[in-house]
Amino acid sequence: MRKFDTKVQHLKYKVLREVARHSWNDTLLENVSEIPKMIVPGKTPTMRCCVYKERAILSERIKIAMGGNKDNPNVIEVIDIACDECPAAGYEVTDSCRGCLAHRCEDVCRRGAISFDHNHVAHIDKTKCVECGQCAKVCPYTAIVNRKRPCQNACKIKAISINEDNAASIDNDKCISCGACVYQCPFGAIMDKSFILNVIDLLKKSQQGGNYRLYALVAPSISSQFTYAKLGQVITGLKELGFHTVVEAALGADMVAQAESKELAEKGFLTSSCCPAFVSYVKSAFPDLAPYISHNLSPMATLAKYIKETTENAKIVFIGPCTAKKAEVQLESVKPYVDAALTFEELQALFDSRDIDITTLEEGVLDNASYFGRIFARCGGLSDAVAQGLKEQGITDFELKACSCDGIEECKAALLKKSKNVLNANFIEGMACIGGCIGGAGCLTHGEKNKAQVDEYGRQALEKTISDAVSVLK
Repeated sequence: MRKFDTKVQHLKYKVLREVARHSWNDTLLENVSEIPKMIVPGKTPTMRCCVYKERAILSERIKIAMGGNKDNPNVIEVIDIACDECPAAGYEVTDSCRGCLAHRCEDVCRRGAISFDHNHVAHIDKTKCVECGQCAKVCPYTAIVNRKRPCQNACKIKAISINEDNAASIDNDKCISCGACVYQCPFGAIMDKSFILNVIDLLKKSQQGGNYRLYALVAPSISSQFTYAKLGQVITGLKELGFHTVVEAALGADMVAQAESKELAEKGFLTSSCCPAFVSYVKSAFPDLAPYISHNLSPMATLAKYIKETTENAKIVFIGPCTAKKAEVQLESVKPYVDAALTFEELQALFDSRDIDITTLEEGVLDNASYFGRIFARCGGLSDAVAQGLKEQGITDFELKACSCDGIEECKAALLKKSKNVLNANFIEGMACIGGCIGGAGCLTHGEKNKAQVDEYGRQALEKTISDAVSVLK
């Protein structure tokens, strides 16, 4: 069974695996220049103009796998040298232009950007065009189309533009680190920084007598990943890597659901705080609504905070589907509690860098959370959990009217309605990725089947209520 959706993911994984392998062996620095040759040997066919350019791009991938540009605060980076195969974005005249006599496109263009050749075929002067799209609207043959690059189509908040070198450029003030562009770029020219070396350092020191216990907090969406093995084998694999304890971040979701439902009833209106990309979007695009963001930390940070406050010398690594978590762990409000964040892609690379075949391992057990904590992984799960939290706490004088937003476009629509006081809801569940966390950019696989797997995982929970799950913490 394939481990990844795309060959781009597989290439990214191979870079991560080799960087990790050398890091374990303390041979990374002296071999970093040799890794591209190992991945793309001399006679390997390449889609680039030559093997040397392919290796040059791999060298940039390696830098990002080792933490990326320290001067760039964004966890999402563009590899300029790899971003040169897409056509220039914008409005273009296609072969469907019939050279008609009407010339409506010319008449509607206020910038004089349209001219015609001797066959009356239209041409657009890019130096004059302002991308208003009026010409495309009036063309009777729909011969003028707006070509956007995959990364621009993926970025629904318009944080990506094309710079003077014809490469993608990310506006850090707009970017919410959701990673949609990372997953959608067909050339792998946009990547999320990896902190896999930080995690390996934590693992090595813990195995060498470090005075701390290393916890792996795994996101509930793990139930839809590593489909070639059993979930219990993944848990055992984490312990084989050197983690002392594996805990469900879904227990943190139970904690949040309980607290957030109470906060909602007290305040009357809230937006969720679980998805860091959504929270970032509210703060940047709808700052007037920022006071309505739940004061609760995300499930990851909530549980990590509890562990660090109750366990001496604990170190915590979050493992999930989310590139935005890498940005979240750098926030001052979260940094004290979570030491690093990995994606499922990076966990696969870690397993293979140690030659751990998880399919051969015995099954471990993961039973910290309730059904409601586990279904946080898919869109609508948080709203269901909040409803359950209200019920379990006997809050009967508050009627939940939830608006579950599946993807950042739906989030934008709900927030816009709220800003105009026309939203018929008192709780916005914001999920930046389509499907929720199961659609995160750091997933190994994406698909509708993931939702069913998460629900089934929830039904397998030993704790059937939020209160039962949270009671073990008291």
